[in-house]
Amino acid sequence: METPRIDRSLGELFGNLSSQVGDLIQQEARLAKAELSGKLADAGRHAAMIGAAAAFGLTAVIAVAAAIGLLLVDIGLSPWLAAVITAVAMAATAFVLAQSGMSALRKTNITPVETIHSLKETTQWLSKSTR
Repeated sequence: METPRIDRSLGELFGNLSSQVGDLIQQEARLAKAELSGKLADAGRHAAMIGAAAAFGLTAVIAVAAAIGLLLVDIGLSPWLAAVITAVAMAATAFVLAQSGMSALRKTNITPVETIHSLKETTQWLSKSTR
């Protein structure tokens, strides 16, 4: 049993290929958009964590700085020295919080890896199919 052979013109074949390539490019664009929006959402969450750390840190600095300053004055330090020691301790705490947030943000990769891989595969497929 022979399979029927469909004879199509070269123009029809290229038209079909052009249509399929157009569809493929649209699908790649949708994939890139979805992948980037997911990665940007992750980066936004990390940035929100940094903002929340700053807000809580500021609130804590006010309360803890007052308590430490009063404690240092109570044990006999002059008020100005107690304030300096308290400020240095609070600055060190703020630095550690900021560094941990920045470290998490640096680890976030927003490169659309899946899209790039898919585009490479598409390019290879197009190269092979047009030979």
